Amino acid sequence: MVASSSSQSPLRDAVQQQAQPLPGVHTSPNIQAHPELYEVENQALDPGGYLLSAMRSIASWRDKVVLDVGAGTGFYLPVFQREARHVIAVEPHAPSRLRAMDRVAGLRLQNVSVMDGSAEQLLLPDASVDIVHARFAYFFGPGCERGLQELQRVVKPGGTAFIIDNDYHNGDFARWIKRVRSSRKVDPDLVRRFWRRQGFEQRQIMSEWRFQRRQDFEDVIGIEFPTEVAAAIIREHSGLSCSYAYCLYHKTYGVPRLEL
Repeated sequence: MVASSSSQSPLRDAVQQQAQPLPGVHTSPNIQAHPELYEVENQALDPGGYLLSAMRSIASWRDKVVLDVGAGTGFYLPVFQREARHVIAVEPHAPSRLRAMDRVAGLRLQNVSVMDGSAEQLLLPDASVDIVHARFAYFFGPGCERGLQELQRVVKPGGTAFIIDNDYHNGDFARWIKRVRSSRKVDPDLVRRFWRRQGFEQRQIMSEWRFQRRQDFEDVIGIEFPTEVAAAIIREHSGLSCSYAYCLYHKTYGVPRLEL
């Protein structure tokens, strides 16, 4: 039996959607232009594991389906797959996505999938994931409402979304980033109020960067800051570590939020 031309095919619709530019895609010059160096940066972040410990205290991903939105080269996929039932990495940047696939294949991570998509267009069924992890990816406050609608769609009732951003008030990194002209447009208090209105709770996590070599520290500073700012930081700051703070926003779907 041949379907008529007016029939709707979910597979055909998905293929047609993928042929169009993905909505809500932001460039990430540090990881996209310097993937090897960004790997070094990830290895230096939060050596005490304070952020992951805070996330586990809110919602465990053991035996759950985890969605990593804006997964980049897949650095955190091995972390989640150790406990999760399955991990889905969504990354719109093709070279980064291929690196994530190489990581999955090289480590033989059998419970991990890597796919195209964006925060505003997740090619997943409704109510299909338990945990969402989005770290420095798309969700930066006002303007990400369409992505939040997609999270609302794909997260199961009782599931939890974690959104991780910089803390612009605390730590060496926050002090340095205030020197960058573009960062002065960011109003941290407005951003926090936005997340509160969206039903997210917030935790501030103080941690650090800790490098093995001074050269690694200097190279990472070089991709995170404009040339003049980076040179000043390198000149002023000695050693292999610096203090670094996170804002951890989290929301459990289908559970009423307590008003304080």
